[in-house]
Amino acid sequence: MKKHKKEHHEEHMDETWLVPYSDILTLLLALFIILFAAGQIDQKKYERIMAGFNSAFTGGTSVFESTSDLSIDITDDNMGKNDNPVTAETESVLAAARAREEHDMREMKEKIDQYINENNLSTQLETRITDEMLMISIRDYALFDSGSALVKTEAQKLAHIISEILRQYPNYNVEVAGHTDNLPINTAEFPTNWDLSSRRSLNFMKYLLQSNGLDQSRFRSIGYGEFQPIAANTTEEGRAKNRRVEVNILRNFGQPTNTFGGRQ
Repeated sequence: MKKHKKEHHEEHMDETWLVPYSDILTLLLALFIILFAAGQIDQKKYERIMAGFNSAFTGGTSVFESTSDLSIDITDDNMGKNDNPVTAETESVLAAARAREEHDMREMKEKIDQYINENNLSTQLETRITDEMLMISIRDYALFDSGSALVKTEAQKLAHIISEILRQYPNYNVEVAGHTDNLPINTAEFPTNWDLSSRRSLNFMKYLLQSNGLDQSRFRSIGYGEFQPIAANTTEEGRAKNRRVEVNILRNFGQPTNTFGGRQ
């Protein structure tokens, strides 16, 4: 009987292998869950979030991948409501990135305003911070002769000053926009106001890009013609305000722009 019991005990299977086996299954399950969750994230939102993270961690901000809308909407369905809720850590990083962006916008404005004041250019230049950008608005007569798109010699210095400031903030997108009043132009060089505004914005942008260290892929020029006035075209004063070139330093976390019909 003793011998029989001993042999029965020796034939009992060792079950210690179940512990590492269950650990492996748990890890595999966790891996599949992570892969599934990652597959649900919208790729564009993912890229924009990563740009924001980079901005917060490197002290910069993040030219146009497809549109000027580089903002992150943390209330989107994919990010804030359904499968991928925004974590407190993500919100903290986004808040830090937005705070850094706001600091940069105000710092750039102060530098440009200082140049304006030191050179008595307040009637020619104006700066303004919006939810979308830092806007540097330059009256056309400060840059061009009437009906011309050639940048004046004295205006080339202004382009250099602005570009040196932009060089210190390399991760922002820049739009150089030309505007006219509603008086029609019809010359061999400029058949329409579209042509004049487009050529003026392009020529001024070329002078901005002469400074070393600027990433040209972050710039674009655009002509709006007469279709985005900031004053009434019924008076000469209003028309003079509408004839302008804007250097728009775009936020990465601003409100989206409406390409057709003006900014929202």
